[in-house]
Amino acid sequence: MPRQPRRRSYDQHCAAARALDLVGDRWTLLVVRELLAGPRRYTDLHADLPGVSTDMLAGRLKDMEAAELVTRRRLPPPASAYVYELTPRGRDLLPVLRALAAWGAPDLGEPRPTDAVRAHWYAVPLLGALAELGEGVVQVTLDEGEFHVRIAADGSTAHGDGAAERPDARLRTDTATCRALAGGETTLAEALASGRATLERTAATAGTASR
Repeated sequence: MPRQPRRRSYDQHCAAARALDLVGDRWTLLVVRELLAGPRRYTDLHADLPGVSTDMLAGRLKDMEAAELVTRRRLPPPASAYVYELTPRGRDLLPVLRALAAWGAPDLGEPRPTDAVRAHWYAVPLLGALAELGEGVVQVTLDEGEFHVRIAADGSTAHGDGAAERPDARLRTDTATCRALAGGETTLAEALASGRATLERTAATAGTASR
């Protein structure tokens, strides 16, 4: 019998209320955001969720395990560390995060002095724009770091933190352009044409001209 989440239910026979019973707590969807990029160790999760206490994060992960949104497994030697990863039901929250990011993008504005910034936080808002590049792996480089996006032939996407092992293209831009792309203020083609972003195709995709 799985452990039941500690959060009290809204006790409403409503799909939205039932969903919020599971993911409506503070930090839960941001944990999902981090794990959408792949399995993470507890210490890595804590480092990329500035502001969350260790007790809060541990509690949220336990609740998410009980709700069958995440699983915890041990990596084989020599790592022998535990990592958390999303279950298929947890990964189904990607469209929810994309919709929230699109809804919140117009209010993002410039980073406030108290705002933390991580490069991979721009991955979810940019999935639609990057899918326009076609099938392959795109490595995105910002001053704040790197992330990569895998685009399938059917247009579906997945992303990961850090550099890609063998990218088909390398895109370099800045956070201001990322915000404009996420908010629909510009398109990727316009950003490339104006020089706000540069795209380099690898030898494997040299048939497409670099910008």
